[in-house]
Parts: sequence; C-alpha cells; structure tokens
Amino acid sequence: MLYDTARTVGSRVGRVLYRPTIEGLEHIPASGPVILAANHLSFCDSVVIPLAVPRRIRFLAKAEYFSGTGVRGRMSRAAFTSLGAVPVERGRSGGALEALEIGLRWLKDGGVFSIYPEGTRSPDGRLYRGRTGVAHLALTSGAPVVPVGLAGTERVQPIGARLPRIAPVTVRFGAPLDFSAGYGDLRTGRARRLVTDEVMAAVQRLTGQEEAGTYNDRAAGE
Repeated sequence: MLYDTARTVGSRVGRVLYRPTIEGLEHIPASGPVILAANHLSFCDSVVIPLAVPRRIRFLAKAEYFSGTGVRGRMSRAAFTSLGAVPVERGRSGGALEALEIGLRWLKDGGVFSIYPEGTRSPDGRLYRGRTGVAHLALTSGAPVVPVGLAGTERVQPIGARLPRIAPVTVRFGAPLDFSAGYGDLRTGRARRLVTDEVMAAVQRLTGQEEAGTYNDRAAGE
C-alpha cells in the first residue's frame, strides 16, 4: 500500500512539474518476471524509473540511504523504502552476490527488478561498459531484459547537487531481449559478457550516448 501511494502521488507531481516524455511502456510485460536494465546519470534515476513504470519495482540502493540520522535521514529512508529499494552494503565481501540473490528471488516471484549495469552514475554523460550482473540475472532466471534509456536526469540532479532542479526528462523502454535459450556450450563468463554487451548496445540505441569503452570505476558520490 505504501508503494502504491508513493508511486501514485509522486507520479502525478512529477508529471506536472517535469512533463516527462515516456516512450515504450508497452514493452514491459503486464505480468511475470522482467529485468529493467538502465543507464545511470543521476541520483534521481531511482525515483524516475519506479514512477514511470506501472508495475511494482525492486531495485538496489546503497545502505547509507537507509542509515542516515535526523530529519533528512528519516526522509531518505522513508522515500527509498516506499519506492521499493533494497539496501546493499557496497565494498563488503559478498555484498554484490547477496544483491543479485535478492534480485533472483524477486524475479522468481514474478516481479520486476531494475538494475544499472554500469554499476554507478556516469561522471561525464558517457555510457560505460556494463558489468555482468545483469547477465547473471537474465541467464539464471530466464526473465526477459527490457533496456531503459534515461535522458535529462543529469540536469535534474547533477552529481553533488543536494536538491533537484526542473528540467525535461525522457524515459525510453526498448523491446524485451530474450536470453532464455542460453548460449549453448559457451563458458559461463563468456556467455555473461556477450549478454551484457548486447544489453548495453540496446541501451545505447535508446540514449544515443557516446560509449566510454571502459568500466566506470569512479564512485560518483554513491
């Protein structure tokens, strides 16, 4: 109920203030498991996607968003919890694997799980190489991957900005990618790399971003 209320109110307010362009919602299945794989430009991406998608979403967020103190800390915790975020302790041994297990459980129950294959926000607007967690989820669960292209969110809340600004936002959902047939006799690592690269290529076609050609190892304030 909290999620539905937060999404309904937030979506209405967001549409009035930002008048977002949302394309391709028909590509998201009405039921059943699906993985949303998006580029990552801003802190507010994790607000924009849940408000744009009519189904309930789960996504990962760093544990610090849930552990703050004072009024701001309580507001952050309430906001991320209401939007379906799952806290993850980055840098802790086994943390990444535990995060993927959370995603697999949610997908097994027929849910929508959102992930940023780049791992963290782009520091310069380019699209960085995807990490293979998205492929692990897709190949293990058999769930389709819907690529998501975000544009304009970096102007709403640039890296380092405390408060959001008013700027046009575009969210594009691409056609689902089906990897349920697997990759035959390919080694696991090779199969995951190919799947991840295909997902990132689909995201790039939606955004038109310049490809960095390397991993994003910058913390980007996250």
